Amino acid sequence: MAPLSTPGRVPAPALAIRGLAMARGYRTLFRDLDIDLAPGQVLQLTGPNGTGKSTLLRLIAGFLRPDAGSIRWSPLPEDATPGECLHYSGHHEGLRDGLTAHDNVATLASLLGGDPGRAEAALIEVGAGPLAELPVEVLSAGQRRRVALARLLAAPRPVWLLDEPFTALDRDGQALVRRLIASHAQAGGLVIAATHQPLDLPDIRHVTLGGPAS
Repeated sequence: MAPLSTPGRVPAPALAIRGLAMARGYRTLFRDLDIDLAPGQVLQLTGPNGTGKSTLLRLIAGFLRPDAGSIRWSPLPEDATPGECLHYSGHHEGLRDGLTAHDNVATLASLLGGDPGRAEAALIEVGAGPLAELPVEVLSAGQRRRVALARLLAAPRPVWLLDEPFTALDRDGQALVRRLIASHAQAGGLVIAATHQPLDLPDIRHVTLGGPAS
């Protein structure tokens, strides 16, 4: 079976962040943050807890507004918004406990303009094929994470924003995440992942909040 981990129906846009600043209460998380990413690149966000990694991902996803600075994607397909070009995968998988693994993946694929018929193949690719007809409420944390990863493949989008993608996964599951990220980038996708785990990918870029970018 051919891998499903493709960047999506449209090429990944380039990302340009300029002078980004964000505070929570009276505490500044970051200021004057500049980031440039091109299609095919992977950026790893690191830094101590509370330095704003999740906040930065949510800013890039468009869920929050920065206190200062700009986030620009270009070029975007005609009549498309940045949100239509990206997947955001946060700490909580957003799965519906009462649905089977297959129906969770198929439903999201349909909502995001993907092909619900890809759900079975996506679950197989992430090693969750035998879980397809089980309700999510009976799955372990690691199994739930694999089902969540399948949604990236069932509704292809060129930009992936991943917040702690290794959470609850064993060694094999962590290796799977690295393969999916590498495959997506090689196909021209763009990935930003907040994690302390090494991604072990060539030419990966790093931004350490509270520290220098590289």
